[in-house]
Amino acid sequence: MSACRTSDKRHWLCLTDMDHEFTKSIKNILKKYFPKAYEDIFDKSVLLQYLNIKTKSAARGAKTRGSFANLYAIFVVVEDYLANKYDKRGDYSKYKGAEFTKLFKRQRELPFGAKLQNHALNNRLNAEFQKYFPSSEYVPIIRNLETNRYWLNENLLKISVGGKLHNIARAIIAIINEYSKTKMIAFESFIRMCVELQEIQKKAPEQVESFILNLLAPNVDARLFEIVSYSILKYYYNKQPIYWGFDLHKIKKDKLLLYKTGRTNANDGGIDFVMRPLGRFFQVTETMDVKKYFLDIDKIHRYPITFVIKSNDDERTIKQGIKQNALRIYSVKSIVERYMECIEEIINIPRLRQCFVKVVKHGHLTDILNEIVLQSKVEFNYQDEDNEADED
Repeated sequence: MSACRTSDKRHWLCLTDMDHEFTKSIKNILKKYFPKAYEDIFDKSVLLQYLNIKTKSAARGAKTRGSFANLYAIFVVVEDYLANKYDKRGDYSKYKGAEFTKLFKRQRELPFGAKLQNHALNNRLNAEFQKYFPSSEYVPIIRNLETNRYWLNENLLKISVGGKLHNIARAIIAIINEYSKTKMIAFESFIRMCVELQEIQKKAPEQVESFILNLLAPNVDARLFEIVSYSILKYYYNKQPIYWGFDLHKIKKDKLLLYKTGRTNANDGGIDFVMRPLGRFFQVTETMDVKKYFLDIDKIHRYPITFVIKSNDDERTIKQGIKQNALRIYSVKSIVERYMECIEEIINIPRLRQCFVKVVKHGHLTDILNEIVLQSKVEFNYQDEDNEADED
């Protein structure tokens, strides 16, 4: 959801009117804690409104992006608040604060949290919260940079309705738990579907093809898009021979090998795919923010890079859009040209679909599906019952 471009009052009304499927779950949880005041609490709390915004993907299945980083930043600090009974003690202002290392460790223990970074706790949550609620005088996370201690702004946990103060801390924990549970169920369903397709792919290959092609769409979760892109391009390039060597008399025939360099969306400054032996770099993105493209280019000291972009726009339109935005932001044309020269190739959704069709013709449909299952389980830190039994 994008913030409404209106006055603060109308902006607030736009946010509070944004109901979706999971809004019912939020209100049902609030009703358990505050049977008579839950509607007013929901309407008055900016923190609950923020949770409502961040949980809109809950009912859209595993293919839609989950919003775990910022939600878990809230979760672990509120959990610490409750563990120390500050919802009842009432002297939270005297608390020395939660240690960053404990909060960071805890968020990585949560479902889908194994590879979360520290950005949400440090700034990203507060920055996004202010984007949605520019008139709010409070931000969720308070931190002391010298001691590396953290607090949840208690003003956001206490909501006054009818002259009575209600603390929503326990409801916040319940809402985020319910969201992660819903997303886990959706992901497990996605994995089961993939496994079922593995079993029937020889009898019904068209079902597998349709399933994979549906994962190549602008509204698909960014992590799944990266996984599917890699799975397709891995076998697409693998069919292309290359002849190389260090001696004219010892030229050898080889295959192009594409390697996935790490977890998706890791925010670790890395490059997504690397190709041997050509040394090509690939970066997967869904943004049209020119600063992000130039940052990726700077990461590798302006070495040529291929962008795999989650867009249906044609390559020429995308490249022209990047250049026009760059010229608008950076006034020096020669610098912009230098960056643009570093974009070796743009691979969009239509191009990925073309690659997929070619790879399927070469008999790699099963390989692509198997790769999607493997990478998905790794990405989401998922283990099925058989794997768990083996480890025991």
